[in-house]
Amino acid sequence: MTDFLPPEWAPQTSVMLTWPRADGDFAQHFAQVEDNFLRIAAAISRYEPVHINYGLDAASLLVRLSAAGARTQRVRIHRVDSDDVWARDHGPITVVREGRLLHLDFGFNGWGGKFEAARDDALTRELAKLGAWDAPIETQDFILEGGAIEVDGQGTLLTTERCLLAPTRNPHLDRAQIEAFLKPRLGVNRVLWLRHGDLLGDDTDGHIDTIARFCDARTIAYQACDDRNDPHYEDLAAMEQELRALRTVDGQPYRLVALPLPAAMHDEDGKRLPAGYPNFLIVNGAVLVPVYGAPQDEAALAALRPCFPDREVVAVDCRWLIRQYGSLHCVTMQIPALV
Repeated sequence: MTDFLPPEWAPQTSVMLTWPRADGDFAQHFAQVEDNFLRIAAAISRYEPVHINYGLDAASLLVRLSAAGARTQRVRIHRVDSDDVWARDHGPITVVREGRLLHLDFGFNGWGGKFEAARDDALTRELAKLGAWDAPIETQDFILEGGAIEVDGQGTLLTTERCLLAPTRNPHLDRAQIEAFLKPRLGVNRVLWLRHGDLLGDDTDGHIDTIARFCDARTIAYQACDDRNDPHYEDLAAMEQELRALRTVDGQPYRLVALPLPAAMHDEDGKRLPAGYPNFLIVNGAVLVPVYGAPQDEAALAALRPCFPDREVVAVDCRWLIRQYGSLHCVTMQIPALV
């Protein structure tokens, strides 16, 4: 048995969102955060269908989506309870097996037990009971968040040591055993591990989608920092050297695209927020890029445009979303198409 996880730039059937709750972690800024989600859903719906997990009646949400410019004929709302919004981590990882799509339902434990996650962990299975999925699901006895992995579609998995080797994920497995478990299930034959690349405020233990992303099989866009006085400088410089040492499947250096670090943002308690530009989402015909009202926004968009010459690069304001320490890619999960 060998599955194949399509890269994010492969054709997609839809993108999944899990809507914020008024009584959840975003309660203090719920109106602004829901507006952020409305904008995200509207942007995605320009290019492909959107599946939304929502704990309340769908009718009022559809009205708000329509007012925000969403193409509501492309929206499906599933009434299902959740703990939080991070669909990248509690959503299914969808692979191709023997010519059919299969949703792999990995375990989700709230990033190593930091937060309550029982409803999020059950969400993929609950959606299956509602008939939301056309493909079957297969539950895996393994803790894995979608934000922790990047694939290139040619047998390469990119990840971080801090996350996949964290003792709060799969403590009974070492590096070799983790690789052995994931390789056949994701259709990869090699794993590239990064040791550096920590963003202050990140509570995921170093998700790869916050620091380094495949744009194609030969290109990696990564979070850089050119300010020697910024506390990120040394660690991100070390990550850059790690990336320079990596090789493609045919032994060539990767084309590396440095993305600027947004000006420092902080929450009400003065904690630095993990804002970054690698947390973009690739959809059919476009790349949605988080922006923060920072002076570096336009430079990040300009750096990414040549990486995706056949796609529209679209800015999505995520300055309220980042207040709970995640961004655009973190709240979305693409469902690939069977090609």
